[in-house]
Amino acid sequence: GEEHAEQVLDMIDRESDNSDSLEGFVLTHSIAGGTGSGMGSYLLEALNDHFPKKIVQTYSVFPNWDESQSDVVVQPYNSILTLKRLTLNADAVVVLDNTALNRIATDKLRINNPSVDHLNSLVATIMAASTTTLRYPGFMNNDLIGILAHLIPTPRCHFLMTGYTPLVFEDAHASAGVRKTTVLDVMRRLTQPKNIMVSANTRDQGCYISMLNILQGNDINPKDIHKALQRIRERHNIPFIPWGPASIQVALARKSPYVESRHKVSGFMLANHTSIAELFDRLLGQYDKIRSRNAFLDNYRKEPMFEDSLDEFDYARATVQNLVDEYRACERPDYASFIPGGPATAPPTPTTVGTY
Repeated sequence: GEEHAEQVLDMIDRESDNSDSLEGFVLTHSIAGGTGSGMGSYLLEALNDHFPKKIVQTYSVFPNWDESQSDVVVQPYNSILTLKRLTLNADAVVVLDNTALNRIATDKLRINNPSVDHLNSLVATIMAASTTTLRYPGFMNNDLIGILAHLIPTPRCHFLMTGYTPLVFEDAHASAGVRKTTVLDVMRRLTQPKNIMVSANTRDQGCYISMLNILQGNDINPKDIHKALQRIRERHNIPFIPWGPASIQVALARKSPYVESRHKVSGFMLANHTSIAELFDRLLGQYDKIRSRNAFLDNYRKEPMFEDSLDEFDYARATVQNLVDEYRACERPDYASFIPGGPATAPPTPTTVGTY
């Protein structure tokens, strides 16, 4: 990675200079290693340094939490180091959890052995839906700041989960289970755990910090949206933080004229929910298991970043632990008095692109 870093940054500088109105950057990567954890982290820090006033948003694929299905033995190390950079250097992180993607493909779409192409199709669907209002501009949410501003009330809690309905694969014989696609049905399904692409318990634990629903359809009546919001509020089944407004933002977008769809209305949810801390807790547990034995650290010690000590691992772990603590604090009315602690604020070791 380091040998290509200068070339990549030159390309970014050249493209940004040719941009009429540069708003920010979108980075797609995995945090587990091999597809953008090391180089991705380096680019995150470089973009933050070179363009401090521009938004940096990422689509970050989190690893499969079943250890028997992981093919990267140092996955917890790579993940903890990358997650520190995502916490400190990204403005918004859209979390795509491989465990949840596999579950949706197996249970909802009834694909027995989901391939990489199937999972990539789910990711592509999410990415396309999340940028719909940017590509088909309307009166609201037609820029990155407009989309992210109300979703992220505090800087560190910027990890977002997604949901989409109805999901359809051309070669899948499932998807027939979805019959109705009225505005109310779509908005109800978006908050159901089985449609959320993060393996966290949003029904019984935590609460929503913020939520944005993007409804796609060419003939959506705004009155239907108002009625759907009223019905959802009357049921009181979507818990929100006690210290902020309990509002569901809704944006309308037209369907692409180039893509055929059998449904009149489809919905995409982008939400900030405190239960996402479950993912980080799981990661900390896996990290602590192998770090307590100092296993598989030889390759890291060969890198300049870790030559003198392994303190960077400790700073990264403390940063992630502080992130978990802050998400937990968001669930309490006294969140305003929360003060992050731990040694995560210690000066970071200069970063080089290494094995992770």
